[in-house]
Amino acid sequence: MAHILLNCRLFAVGADLSGHSNKIELSAEVEDKDATNYRSGGWTELLGGLGSAEISAEGQWEAGDPSLVDDASWAQLGGVGPWTVCPQDSTVGALAYFTKALSADYQIGEAVGEIAPWTGTAKSSWPVVRGQIAHPPGLARTANGSGTALELGPLATGRRLYGALHVLSLAGTGTPAITGRIESDADPAFGSPTTRLTFNAATTAGGQILRTDGAAITDTHFRAAWTVSGTTPSFMFAASLGIR
Repeated sequence: MAHILLNCRLFAVGADLSGHSNKIELSAEVEDKDATNYRSGGWTELLGGLGSAEISAEGQWEAGDPSLVDDASWAQLGGVGPWTVCPQDSTVGALAYFTKALSADYQIGEAVGEIAPWTGTAKSSWPVVRGQIAHPPGLARTANGSGTALELGPLATGRRLYGALHVLSLAGTGTPAITGRIESDADPAFGSPTTRLTFNAATTAGGQILRTDGAAITDTHFRAAWTVSGTTPSFMFAASLGIR
């Protein structure tokens, strides 16, 4: 079934660039290395080498606030952090591709009379994960809590759980902070959750991405959870998770 792209979402470290983007592309590839030898039967033999991925985007330029594309792109240029792309919105359970990536380039400018554009590229430092949104960006959190359980299945040895956290905005006094984590359980009711990943406490907008060490996990359900502190704190954030 074909899809029309109308509501893609793009989260770049601590910025939601969705409303400033009109083109988002994600590509991933693995180098093909020639392993042909005298016993290859007359056919080329190839082995997979190094993998890489790239996220490129473009849209309408805006500046003047840390959440806008110009401010965010300049702050991130040359840095490495989480990028999450959603082809069809960012509700809980929505398909999400995410990776740890270098903000490699940023361009602005056009001819007189044109809408000011921007383009940018992020290049992977980790594998691209095909996962799901575990927390939506448009829901403010003011107290400790946990998100919806997602059934991802168990992890065999050598597989890793990945999680990305994009803190998009925060408010409050007394140094508001949010500490996110990814939990797992065999039961979707999460009667006995186990913490698998814990992000550093965040006191400013920004992003973090973590992964497990490759040990087997028999639990089948996973969710985002968070602890907040400060006086009248309020946080807007997006979280994605997946297995690779």
